[in-house]
Amino acid sequence: MATTALLTDMYEYTMLSAMLHDGTARNDAVFEAFARRLPEGRRFGLLGGTQRLLPLLQEFRFDEPTIGFLRECGAISDAAADYLADFRFTGEVRGLPEGSVYWPGTPVLTVEGELGQCVLLETLVLSVLNHDSAIASAAARMVIAAQGRPIIEMGGRRVHEEAAVAVARAAYLAGFGSTSNLEAGRRFGIPVAGTAAHASVLARRSEREAFAAQVATSGPGTTILVDTYDIAEGIRTAIDVAGPQLAGVRIDSGDLLVEATRARALLDELGATDTQISVTSDLDEYLMEHLQGAPIDRYGAGTRVATGSGHPTAGMVYKLVAVSDEPGGPRRSVAKASSSKRSVGGEKSVFRFPDGREVWTTDGTVPTGAEPVQVPLLRGGDAVGAEDLATVRERVARELAQLPAVARRISAGTALRNSEEWDPAEEAE
Repeated sequence: MATTALLTDMYEYTMLSAMLHDGTARNDAVFEAFARRLPEGRRFGLLGGTQRLLPLLQEFRFDEPTIGFLRECGAISDAAADYLADFRFTGEVRGLPEGSVYWPGTPVLTVEGELGQCVLLETLVLSVLNHDSAIASAAARMVIAAQGRPIIEMGGRRVHEEAAVAVARAAYLAGFGSTSNLEAGRRFGIPVAGTAAHASVLARRSEREAFAAQVATSGPGTTILVDTYDIAEGIRTAIDVAGPQLAGVRIDSGDLLVEATRARALLDELGATDTQISVTSDLDEYLMEHLQGAPIDRYGAGTRVATGSGHPTAGMVYKLVAVSDEPGGPRRSVAKASSSKRSVGGEKSVFRFPDGREVWTTDGTVPTGAEPVQVPLLRGGDAVGAEDLATVRERVARELAQLPAVARRISAGTALRNSEEWDPAEEAE
């Protein structure tokens, strides 16, 4: 049986054992996932991973070998072993639709059900949402900086092999156009792209031999990497081999602003006016912003997107905000009060106004002029909010387009806080 039940931390099972011992495991509970703050310099967060998470929650089940392992390592009591034998999460999950913008404190996911069930899901929820949201947030800023130029995701060699697939998905939903990762293409239907690395040139006696082999197998519609030795000479050889109809050249080193400008002039001189220029080499949103004036047609982003542009986590936490003292009893608000890690107690409803301002309520009231943000995702343990990747991409495009100018700036800045009005003066700058 495929199971995700061990993709978690041991303390979740020791807590379950203690809750079964004192009878609190079947009390009603509400947990919320949120980020206390965004990574330094980020002006907004983009939620990724929700649709990837739903089937993983449904696969949170237990067979005899899994329960046997939990017994052997001392994670569960006998009562917990019995509780888990026919375990299936039967609660409800709601949250922001994947691809939504979020702010510090926004409840991006709410899990409601038996305390013993909900407590087990913490690590799985956070593993997926933290990773995918960090990638999606970094990728979204790159999409903004690219100003319509296509970006290929090519960071799979910088992370774990399964993380590489999730990276490609998160970058694609944020607006990247394609990925170099074939498993991501197979699993999620993401367009794939790729031609040749420097090894292709180094393995031959000359660039001409390498380029000729590439064009012979891929045709002139390929993109040739021209910076192995000398960029200008590489471009001349590429056009000589493929003709002026060559689709593209790629530059992976040097001062990309200078080199792209020189490359465009040389390509035009050689009659290859339609040959496009792609650049790679540790690109992030700041470098893309710097390159806006260059004659560049497309970007390739690897390390900086695969590692969240230097921020490998979105900093989300999963906190209990309401609990009953008996099954079916009234819920009381609970909140963490420790310094620098305070939380806001109470089950929250999230609303947004047309201008993007966000407000939460804990008493069921609907603010005039605001719309609810969260949607049902799991009900009775069954998925009710499944969406395809194309739908998520469309949502991201709308959300990014509607961001105020201050949030779309690429320069490092502070995220706007919950319920805070946009500053018209700053907006006008």
